[in-house]
Amino acid sequence: MYAIVEIAGQQFKVAKDQKVFVNRLPEDEGSKVSFDNVLLIEDGANITVGAPAISGAQIGAKITRHLKGDKVIVFKKKRRKGYRVKNGHRQSLTEIVIESISASGASSSAKKAEPKAAPKKKAAAKADDLKKIEGIGPKIAETLNANGIMTFADLSKTDSKQIAEFIKDVRGNHVPDTWPAQAKMAADGQWDELKEWQDRLDGGIEK
Repeated sequence: MYAIVEIAGQQFKVAKDQKVFVNRLPEDEGSKVSFDNVLLIEDGANITVGAPAISGAQIGAKITRHLKGDKVIVFKKKRRKGYRVKNGHRQSLTEIVIESISASGASSSAKKAEPKAAPKKKAAAKADDLKKIEGIGPKIAETLNANGIMTFADLSKTDSKQIAEFIKDVRGNHVPDTWPAQAKMAADGQWDELKEWQDRLDGGIEK
């Protein structure tokens, strides 16, 4: 028996007694946690698919430890500008052990709803390339995505102080003051104007 569940913004295929590393959870080590955003459960020949989640299904787990992942090096360079930035990042993780998979409340009607649900999920998964914003690299883009900022429109509506809070664990000196304004121009399709502005920026800061 296995299930596909969303935990801390990521989807995992899990089974009983399996160890899983997820983005850092707020609970303490040794705490019991449960996740109810279960997308699929397989029990032998019986497969139940949610639309998008299975009503009543739940995954029970125990937090064994908090840790940091392997270091990732992010190197950015601009040709003919003498701009080079090298940053390292270690993602904060939590190790959990899956203790139970409960399908109570799941029904075959959820499986019938799958054809209608699939297009909606595909549309929701579409995201903009936030790395097109001057000052945003792969790790920051990943961190913003994990905090629900998926599109230029999302970023343009987010206060720079809130952005700074989201990325405080990303190594390096990041100044997001211009990111919402850049994102607004990208969302409006003003790419020529944005490119001219970005040529005057260095790491998201006006030269």
